[in-house]
Amino acid sequence: MSQTITPAALTGHATGSEATVVEQTRAVAEVQAAITVARACPRDLDRARAEMRRACAERALADRAFYSVQGRGQGPSVHLARELARIWGNIDYGVRELRRDDVEGVSEVQAYAWDQETNARTIRSFLVPHARTTRKGRQRLTDLGDIYLNNQNQGAKAVRECIFAVLPTWLVQEAQNLCHATVRGEVVADGLDKAVEKSTAAFASLGVTAAMLEQRVGRPRSAWTADDVARLRTDYTSLTRDGFTIDELFEATTVEVATLTGSPDGATA
Repeated sequence: MSQTITPAALTGHATGSEATVVEQTRAVAEVQAAITVARACPRDLDRARAEMRRACAERALADRAFYSVQGRGQGPSVHLARELARIWGNIDYGVRELRRDDVEGVSEVQAYAWDQETNARTIRSFLVPHARTTRKGRQRLTDLGDIYLNNQNQGAKAVRECIFAVLPTWLVQEAQNLCHATVRGEVVADGLDKAVEKSTAAFASLGVTAAMLEQRVGRPRSAWTADDVARLRTDYTSLTRDGFTIDELFEATTVEVATLTGSPDGATA
């Protein structure tokens, strides 16, 4: 038996202005229509798995499938989440800015993901300070464009988790394994020595030194593996496409006095 969703049931309020009631009725109609369409056109699991495998075999996705940020951890990226949601189908997701307080310097943001076929839904509401953390401390944001981008950046992290919460675990795990294999396979195909050289040169063009790369990896370039180079490609994508800064990914290198002077105690000749 079908169940009718009423505005009062959706919002928890039985009364309101005429404009509010109209908007509530429209929202309820959209929800009911989405559920009806999803159930009438259920996803094909075999097709979804096959398309996921094809997508993860492409460098365009594999290079952006992971993130790794100093002090914030690493894992599957929002780019992978959105692509898997597209492939899985019948999923609605997004980020809403509910409230912005320029006096207090904070915005209220909501991220959500909803599987319209299974009715699995995840919603996360949180406060985003109008500030950016740098190595020099906390920097307050006042430009409207900077505030918007900061809200969207924080919202993207939350919507990523929402999407992964409604997707099946097997789909997410297999996609990660395939994307990593794709990147690693490219490194092996290029030859490790050549891949290390190309990676070092690419980062040098961004102002990232070889010493910073070695510190990031945790060992000298002569000991790098194909997995190390694959992870550095993730960092390169984060810098060139995802808007991360060098300070967010790499620690400043410390140069020993002996390196500059050639003397163990730093004395000059």
